[in-house]
Amino acid sequence: MKRIVILGMVLAAGCAPARSGAETAEKKPMEKIVKTDAEWRAQLTPEQYRITRQQGTERACSGPFYDNHKPGTYYCVCCGLPLFSSDAKFDSGTGWPSYFQPVAKENVELHEDRSFGMVRTEVLCARCDAHLGHVFEDGPRPTGLRYCINSVALRFEPRNPAQK
Repeated sequence: MKRIVILGMVLAAGCAPARSGAETAEKKPMEKIVKTDAEWRAQLTPEQYRITRQQGTERACSGPFYDNHKPGTYYCVCCGLPLFSSDAKFDSGTGWPSYFQPVAKENVELHEDRSFGMVRTEVLCARCDAHLGHVFEDGPRPTGLRYCINSVALRFEPRNPAQK
């Protein structure tokens, strides 16, 4: 059985934490984008495919966004869902782009990852299940989280200078 880890809570797949009456009228679950392996291979570069569809990791300091300081938004390279804002980006010193929160909690899913003899929390795109990276509990305020994300899994759009 697959388990989901949400900020320290472990849930069996398909389960959700109890919600108050106000929260139950929230947004509907995100509609999933499902493609065949061949469709993903045709859409993505070999490196994008390896990272997002095969749970790979880029080498530290090799991605185009680890040292990007421009204001803007980072989108899923597979489906275009907005994932992270430059306003939540910080220099973690790890060589990967790091953020203390996603643009919306519902845009990412968290799953327990026991690969390589470790227990980590994997970060996935909520719409297409692209592997993005991992989240750790050693980030800055206000969340204390560090979303350590592969640049290859992202597409960046600079903020329009007219926007604040």
